[in-house]
Amino acid sequence: MDLSEFRKEYSERGLRRADLAEDPVAEFGKWFGQATELGVAESNAMTLATVDEAGMPFQRTVLLKYFDDGGFVFFTNYESRKSRQISANPRVSLLFPWVTLERQVIIQGRAEKTTAAESMRYFMSRPRDSRIGAWVSNQSEVITSRKFLQQKLAEIRRKFQDGEVPLPSFWGGYRVVPEMIEFWQGGPARLHDRFLYTRQADRDGWNIERLAP
Repeated sequence: MDLSEFRKEYSERGLRRADLAEDPVAEFGKWFGQATELGVAESNAMTLATVDEAGMPFQRTVLLKYFDDGGFVFFTNYESRKSRQISANPRVSLLFPWVTLERQVIIQGRAEKTTAAESMRYFMSRPRDSRIGAWVSNQSEVITSRKFLQQKLAEIRRKFQDGEVPLPSFWGGYRVVPEMIEFWQGGPARLHDRFLYTRQADRDGWNIERLAP
C-alpha cells in the first residue's frame, strides 16, 4: 500500500523559546494538563523503549502514574520482559504521542526501581480486581490458552476472598530519571518547532536548544 499521499498540514500554533519553562518537568506538566483538558484519550499513555542483550529495541505502551522533579513513574511486573531488559540496561526512552494536538514529548533517561513504600502506596490505591490481576499474570511468559488465565484468576480470588490483596514481591514501580526531554510541536510546511532540554553536568539545571525540524 502506497501511503505517500497520506498527509496533513499542521497548524500554525507554534512554540517559542520565550514561552518555555526553564525546567522541563514544569513544561511537561503544562503540556500534560492541556492534553487532559482538551480530551486527549489516555493522555498518560506512553511508549516505553528498552533494548535486549543483543541491542534489539522493544517498545510497548505503559501508563504514567505520577511525575515530579525526580522523574516519571510507571508500574509493572518485575519479572516481565521489560523489567529483565531494564535490569540489563537501565537506559530507556519514553514517548508521549499526543497526535491530535500535533505534539509529542520524548524523554530519555535511566530507569530505577521505586521504593517498596511507593509501590505499596500505589498498589493499594488500585481497584481490587487490578490488584488480583497482578497476581494472576506471569507477564511475558508463554501460556497455553486464555482459559489458563481464567482458572488462575478464580484461584487467586478464592485465595484472597476473606482479606486484602497484598503487594506481590515481584511487582512494583520504575522511575525514569530524565537526562534529555524534547518537546515537538507540529508546524506548517513541515517547519516544526523542536526544543531539547539536556541536563547540565552539575545536574542542577538544564540547557535548552532549538533543533531543526
